[in-house]
Amino acid sequence: MAQEFIHLHVHSAYSLAEGAIKVGDLVKLCSSHRMAAVAVTDTNNLFGAMEFAQASSKSGVQPIFGCQITIGDNDNQLVLLAQNERGYKNICKIISKSYMGDISSADVTATYETLEQYSAGIIALSGGMKGAIAQNVLHGQMEKAEQEIKRMKSIFKDTFYIELQRHGLPDENSAEEGLIELAYAHDVPLVATNDCYFRERGAHEAHDALLCIAEGRYISEEDRRKVTPEHYFKSAKEMVELFADIPEAVQNTVVIAQRCSYLLKFIDPILPPFETESKLPEPEELAKQAKEGLQWRLDKFVLKEITDKEEIEKIAKPYWDRLDFELNVINQMGFPGYFLICSDFIKWSKEHNIPVGPGRGSGAGSIVAWSLKITDLDPLEFGLLFERFLNPERVSMPDFDVDFCQDRLN
Repeated sequence: MAQEFIHLHVHSAYSLAEGAIKVGDLVKLCSSHRMAAVAVTDTNNLFGAMEFAQASSKSGVQPIFGCQITIGDNDNQLVLLAQNERGYKNICKIISKSYMGDISSADVTATYETLEQYSAGIIALSGGMKGAIAQNVLHGQMEKAEQEIKRMKSIFKDTFYIELQRHGLPDENSAEEGLIELAYAHDVPLVATNDCYFRERGAHEAHDALLCIAEGRYISEEDRRKVTPEHYFKSAKEMVELFADIPEAVQNTVVIAQRCSYLLKFIDPILPPFETESKLPEPEELAKQAKEGLQWRLDKFVLKEITDKEEIEKIAKPYWDRLDFELNVINQMGFPGYFLICSDFIKWSKEHNIPVGPGRGSGAGSIVAWSLKITDLDPLEFGLLFERFLNPERVSMPDFDVDFCQDRLN
């Protein structure tokens, strides 16, 4: 059977405290509904992209990578889909710049200038009822709506689509005729989407509770964010029937899926080089800092009340032996830069009165970490094993569990 409909506006659980569809479950939904492709468009992030790529590659479902971004001063929304590798990288740049805006504001907002700079390889959808075009139509500001269409067409050329959504909301009904007229008048294709937040209609009540938790509100309150029971992952049959009067909008979902052909490939983590004033190579810099740090730890905590030279040497020897062993393993596995980087930002935090946890997880078993002030637990005193953290026989990226306070100390 020819594919009839593709979901292009889906929020996974990576739309934090907003979406309720796990990535793995989303791919299974597509398989059960016999959908050949699906787009994940989480709010202002691509957090789930790698998991999405891995899950879809095992199922045969074509992944379409995208996001729903906030654009402009009025918090309007726009959906961006990656057509190819360049488009994916450009979406990454747009999101990154959105988070690097006004540091005095908690809002994550992209600018039109950024969109214009990084529009190549991207398909843009108008954002449904939360998009600038629909909002202007809804409020009778047709001239502004036309200006927005012209601006989007100038940025995205023939890769801009106007979204139509039917979740049973009065605003959608009020704006739809105007959106269709504008689309035809400006030669912009229509596309049907369902803004999905949960798997099935029966999950609406649980999702409503999730939105309340996210905003610190009560279910009984009326003036809060809500979505309808129709914001679920509908089948192709349901969407075809829902938009039976505008079949082109449904067919364009397939056209868009066909225009997208990018699979995110897994790559090993890439660490930035750690540069120091001494210009020493990372292994030598790590050894230097670790030895200086261990001596400081021993003098301040382990040997501070001991004066006998032989006793000092006897107590200190296991620490130095363990340090040499760990440094050899760390260098052998190619992770000296990781330790230096972690130590750098943790020391900076402590020097600037930002409380940092003493260390938890397997990383607390490293005496190098203790010497570099990454952790504050003496591994030998508590019998903690370094091999649980790094082991040449089980090569994996080290992972320090670090807790930072959100506030500085007074």
